[in-house]
This record gives sequence, structure tokens and C-alpha cells, in this order.
Amino acid sequence: MSAHPAQPSPGPAAEPEPTPAQIRRWQTYLADERAEAAVYRALATKREGEERDILLALAEAEKRHEAHWLRLLGEHAGKTRKASLNSRMLGFLARHLGSVFVLALAQRSESHSPYSKDLDATATMAADEAIHEEVVRGLATRGRNRLSGTFRAAVFGANDGLVSNLSLVMGMAGAGVETHLVLLSGIAGLLAGALSMGAGEYVSVRSQRELLDASRPTRITLTAAKALDINANELVLVYRARGMSQAEAEHRAAERMGTFDCDCNPSFSLQPDDESEAPAHETIGTAFGAASSSFCFFASGAIIPVLPYIFGLSGFTAIIVSAVLVGLALLATGAVVGLLSGAPPLARGLRQLLIGYSAAVATYLLGLLFGTVTG
Repeated sequence: MSAHPAQPSPGPAAEPEPTPAQIRRWQTYLADERAEAAVYRALATKREGEERDILLALAEAEKRHEAHWLRLLGEHAGKTRKASLNSRMLGFLARHLGSVFVLALAQRSESHSPYSKDLDATATMAADEAIHEEVVRGLATRGRNRLSGTFRAAVFGANDGLVSNLSLVMGMAGAGVETHLVLLSGIAGLLAGALSMGAGEYVSVRSQRELLDASRPTRITLTAAKALDINANELVLVYRARGMSQAEAEHRAAERMGTFDCDCNPSFSLQPDDESEAPAHETIGTAFGAASSSFCFFASGAIIPVLPYIFGLSGFTAIIVSAVLVGLALLATGAVVGLLSGAPPLARGLRQLLIGYSAAVATYLLGLLFGTVTG
């Protein structure tokens, strides 16, 4: 019986041809990766030191993702598509702003990566995007900390000016008083509120800073240590009161007094005692900065409800125009807070609008009631 010729072993299965929908999606991903890398490089040009190095490392990481989509696209990689609108907007802002707002937007963009749900992306790529979000969150947090004290006062001042003066104007208009009295009340409310906000912020921040300064360790342990009784070492109590364990406190006291006969963990020496340096208190801000921001932003918010009356409008027309202007301003300030906090800007804007309009409508109804009772 003749032997049958040996059959050739099957080679590796060829990858299936991608569908047009896949090609379009991969081309968009490729454009987005290139756009995101460009965003990080643009931000890096406006930073220095460690932050610059981190941003450049993020841009380099995006190249790995870019290579993945280039490999999948193969011959289709030559046809380029526009990046998503979000990526293009980020690129524009990064080139022209380079601020914490861009980092906050980038953080939000990284958190909405589609790779975790796309089978064409690798698990490593999805994990990379999650880590990138945390990296950008850390960089954005640094920026938030640098402006948080003054920014808090500014946002609070602007919203307080918008809501309180709109409520005042609406209440006066609801009571049926003459137009010039509504305008006079609005101007008086602007000045009184701005001065009150500025003074209140100055006192608040100054008091908080003084409280923290009073809690900061002094240099007394450096000067008094040499004269202390070694056998009755109250210096250990000082460090225990600051939150150290018994072993840590004994080691630190031994260092201060020049004796190292305690059986302590040597790693305790790696914990510096920052007695000589005052804490930065970045998140508090300066008292003058908070006060001036609060004054200016309250005034800028409070002037908006009275603009229709300044330009000669009166009656129900002035009320409607005032409400619309304040509504737009509330949406804007709420959106800014949302952007900086990484939250949906529209949701934050609508929340501000609802709160502001609720206060204004309540005051208007009270004004109507007051005008009816006294009329």
C-alpha cells in the first residue's frame, strides 16, 4: 500500500480584516492619543522641574498607545482623522492657557477613557489610562492648592454677590417701590456686602493662620535640651505630645540631647523635625489676598442684578433682564467650580442656578406680600 503524501501543517491564522467601523474608531483613537501627547508637551513648556518631567513622561507614555493603534490599522494608518472635540479643545487651552483648568479637564478626560470597554484595546492600556488619571489628578491638586484659598473667597464672594443682590432687587421690585429706589438699594447692597465680605474674609483667614502658627512647634527644644536632666527627660513628653510613639520620642530626645544609648529603630532619624520652618499653609491663602478677592468678586457679582436699572429699564422688564443676567453668571461660576473639581460643569452650573433662583423667587414673593400688606 502506497503511503499518502504528508499534508502541510496549517500556518498561523491570519487576523480578520477590520470592519470599516473599527477602522474609523481606531483612527480616532490614534488621533486622540497624538492630541493628548501634544497637550502634555504643551503643558510641559509652561512648567519646570519635577512637574515638567512628569508631563513629558505622560506624553511619552501616550506614544505606546499610539503604536498599538498604528499596528492594528496597518495599511489604513495613512488616512488620518480629526481628534475628538474634547481633545482638540484641550490642545487649544494647553497652548494658550497652560493652567490648572487644563489639568482639571485632562483629569476628567483620562477618567472617561473608552479603553476599559473596548476589546480592541489591551488591558495594559486601560490600566495606563487609570494611572494617568491619578498622575494628572496629583498635578492638578498642586495647582488647586496654590489657588484654593483665594479661589474659595473669589467664588464665594461672586456667588454671594449675585444671589444676595438679586434677592434684594427682586424683593424691592416685588414690594412695588419706585425704580430709583430699587437702584439705590442695589448699589447700597453692593457696597455694604462687598465691604462686609472683605472684612469678614480678612478676619477669618488671619485668625485661622494665627491659630495654626500658635500650634507650630517652637525652637525651644533646640535651646533647652542641653540643660535638661537626662534622668528625668521631659523632652520625651514633648515629642509624644506631638504624636510620636514612645520609641520615636526617646530616639528624638536622645538626638537632641546628644545621647544615643536608647535601643531605637535607626529609621526614626529619617523623620526630620521641622521646628525651624513655618508651614506654608498654601490651602489657606493670605488674609489680604482672600479679602481683596472677596471684595472684588462680590462687587462684580452684585453689580449684575442692578445693570438693567442702571441702563434705565424698569418694571417687569428690568426684573426679567436682571434674572437672566444673574442666571448666566451663576451657570458660569458653577461650571468653573465643576471644572476645577473634576466634576461635570453643567451639573454644578445648574446647581448654582437652582440655589440662586430659589432665593430670589422666595424674596420676590415676600416682597409682593409685604407690598400687599402695607399698600
